[in-house]
Amino acid sequence: MATLPLPVVMIRSHFVNCGGAESSKLIAPAHCVCRKRVTHSIEKMDKGRSIVCGEVRAYGTKASLRCRNFRVFATSHISLVQNEERPAAYLFRTEVGGHVKVLVRKNNVKYSVRVEVSSLQLHSSEDKLVMSWGMFRSDSSQFMPLDFQSSTPDAKSTTVEIPFVQNSLGTVAVELDFEGNLTPFYLSFLLKCPMNGDSKSSVLRSHRKSNFCVPVGLGSGYPAPLGLSFAADGSVNFSLFSRSAEGMVLCLYDDTKAEQPALEIDLDPYVNRSGDIWHVSIDNALPFVSYGYRCKGGITEKGDKLLKKHVLLDPYARIIENAHLGLNSKSLGKIDKEPPFNWSGDVRPCIPMEELVVYWVNVGRFTKHKSSGLPDDVAGTFSGITEKVNHFKNLGVNALLLEPIFPFDGKKGPYFPFHFFSPINLFGRSGDPVATSSSMKEMVKKLHANGIEVLVEVVFTHTADDCALREIDNSSYYHSSGDEHPGTKNALNCNYPIVQQMILDSLRYWVVEFHVDGFCFINASSLLKGFHGELLSRPPLVEAIAFDPILSKTKVIADSWNPHDIISKEIVFPHWKRWAEINTYFSDNVRNFLRGKGLLSNLATRLCGSGDMFLNGRGPAFSFNFITRNFSLPLVDLVSFSSGKLASSQLSWNCGVEGPTNNTAVLRRRLRQIRNFLFILFVSLGVPVLNMGDECGQSSGGSPSYLDRNPFDWNALRTGFALQTTQFISFLSSLRNRRRDLLQKRSFSKEENIDWHGSDLSPPKWEDPSSRFLAMTLKVDREGNDLISDVSSVSGDLFVAFNGGNQSESIVLPPPQEEMEWLRLVDTALPFPGFFSEDGEPVLEQMAGLVTYEMKSHSCVLFEAKSISD
Repeated sequence: MATLPLPVVMIRSHFVNCGGAESSKLIAPAHCVCRKRVTHSIEKMDKGRSIVCGEVRAYGTKASLRCRNFRVFATSHISLVQNEERPAAYLFRTEVGGHVKVLVRKNNVKYSVRVEVSSLQLHSSEDKLVMSWGMFRSDSSQFMPLDFQSSTPDAKSTTVEIPFVQNSLGTVAVELDFEGNLTPFYLSFLLKCPMNGDSKSSVLRSHRKSNFCVPVGLGSGYPAPLGLSFAADGSVNFSLFSRSAEGMVLCLYDDTKAEQPALEIDLDPYVNRSGDIWHVSIDNALPFVSYGYRCKGGITEKGDKLLKKHVLLDPYARIIENAHLGLNSKSLGKIDKEPPFNWSGDVRPCIPMEELVVYWVNVGRFTKHKSSGLPDDVAGTFSGITEKVNHFKNLGVNALLLEPIFPFDGKKGPYFPFHFFSPINLFGRSGDPVATSSSMKEMVKKLHANGIEVLVEVVFTHTADDCALREIDNSSYYHSSGDEHPGTKNALNCNYPIVQQMILDSLRYWVVEFHVDGFCFINASSLLKGFHGELLSRPPLVEAIAFDPILSKTKVIADSWNPHDIISKEIVFPHWKRWAEINTYFSDNVRNFLRGKGLLSNLATRLCGSGDMFLNGRGPAFSFNFITRNFSLPLVDLVSFSSGKLASSQLSWNCGVEGPTNNTAVLRRRLRQIRNFLFILFVSLGVPVLNMGDECGQSSGGSPSYLDRNPFDWNALRTGFALQTTQFISFLSSLRNRRRDLLQKRSFSKEENIDWHGSDLSPPKWEDPSSRFLAMTLKVDREGNDLISDVSSVSGDLFVAFNGGNQSESIVLPPPQEEMEWLRLVDTALPFPGFFSEDGEPVLEQMAGLVTYEMKSHSCVLFEAKSISD
């Protein structure tokens, strides 16, 4: 036979592990002819019986599958070559020299196995070589010997001995046929040779002194792609990375409710392993619906070897069962193709970052409350988001930032995921993983149709405690805990090659399959760590994301908030002019100003787009600004609670009374502060990010804990507070869009286009920590703003003032441009509905040549210069 042209892979032969029982028993065939060819009769094979735990079950039935646990361990060198049009070839070396070549070929529904022996030195030409063989099957709890030729329960299995036949080339061979319904199984054999005419025979095994063993009905598989894939020939390929595992067991289930696998296949490290990747393929026609893995060997954190007993989830599984249970649950991958989704007509909005208005949302909490008016199977799901799309449009929102949607730890919450390639079933209408994926795609498609992008928070820096990655390969996937903080024991080694590949594969999957528009990376500072926890100046993962051909078309945002420490770590993040950042400095500086602390220069820096962070090659559009977020005090609590540690940790101010109150003056001050926060958020350069529930006064009772956040109360939208707040947000969104020449800028404003003022047009008191007033004039750039010349021709400058003090200020407005007058658009101190106006209210001239305005304490005002003729 011609030499096959693929590289040789050394493997070992096998013996059967039968749950502690004798493992050398062989299963005899129903029918054989000890000549050149041995054929098994399917009629007689169907009459065979398996004796398991005292019961008799027929092979080929679904029930019998749960009793067929193939467990095969490697012990001798062989080489493997496999091709769709050629047989699988296995080459062994015997313990006394010579070679044994085994060819496994599939012919329609049958399998043919040909065993050839060459270069074996026999004692004489009359010596007859015999092959003693059998098929191995085992049960995980008990092994009983099996004899197809007898129906008695206590029948003993015997081996089958077949003499080899020599051909003209001096090679001896024998061939066997097996019916396809017996597969998959392993054929194990050894060679017997008479000793100089003596009645005794010498036994020849592999050079590792173990039986020869080859798989029948199984393929070696391929190392790429990782996870589950389907070949053109109908086979299913399984591929898993694990460097530390000494053995790998593929566990197959024929029933999703079964406690034990129907079939277990111990992968041969020499046939089914390429480098650090384990792989195997099986026929797709087999009745298996889900799968998992058991890792054998490996090293514990204490340096001890152990045998893993858990069935582990494939990290690359696309469809998984029990994806929402998390802790101590058994999640399995489904052996099924993802159904195609009709994306026809879907167009990504591709909104420039400077034009974004983002809404932070938790998929479950957003519509879980009964007040949402949605059916029980829709409430708290992706479909619930779809049903409430008008709420986002009414606010002027054009992008949703979803809290993590990966399967997560049921006790710790969504920021502790255990899987990265599927949405959690909890957010599906029926809990079915396929239906959940489809409903998320429907959500994305409808949001896109309404001009709304979908951004997703992702956590790739740490996992839940029960993540399968720890048992699959702890040393590769995770940082060594060492003397690190206890909260980082599950810290992923993000810049390790296989972890980096997994993260990139996951991100591409969400973009390609779910049409996600971008990602916000939680705990982004940990993305910069090297193998040993050191900070890298050019972290491979961050750079790879920036230049990836698929991901480079999405929005990528770094968020340095750490769920373990519940804090944000401010760092200099390497960006390659691609990475945006969640700007915690913005929140801190604005909170400080409105509670009467901090320097005016800090507020001015945030208003102008945080040049201290984004001046090095980026721009204000890369700053994602927020006032409150899901792990801090909600907006209404930010102005209502400040006792104890809240004042220092949350930079909050209760406006005079702690917690709920009926004091009218305090309530007015709180309402004014809420308006001030929203106003500053929208008039600052950068991307405004709204927090779910702030528009209707959602409260957590003064707790900043994420776990204390309540479901969105849709009844609260009918209150007077919610009506005026939602209308104000809508107005501010519209204002940003209408005056995008000044409020939506990708680059920083020129110095000559901004004037800073005190209350009397004198320079601000930058270095005075007690100064609480700041005003600025944003001038239209008539020379460099060709893109929006139509807007600039009818709209003039903007004058904005902020009074964070306890006293009113009589402010002087700068003279407007020629043929223009100042119109007041916003005064947060005025009652609703007069505190904002689309058309603006004229301001009377109080002094010759100057316009003055009485500005109340704790308030903000906005004036726009418009043509007098208008």
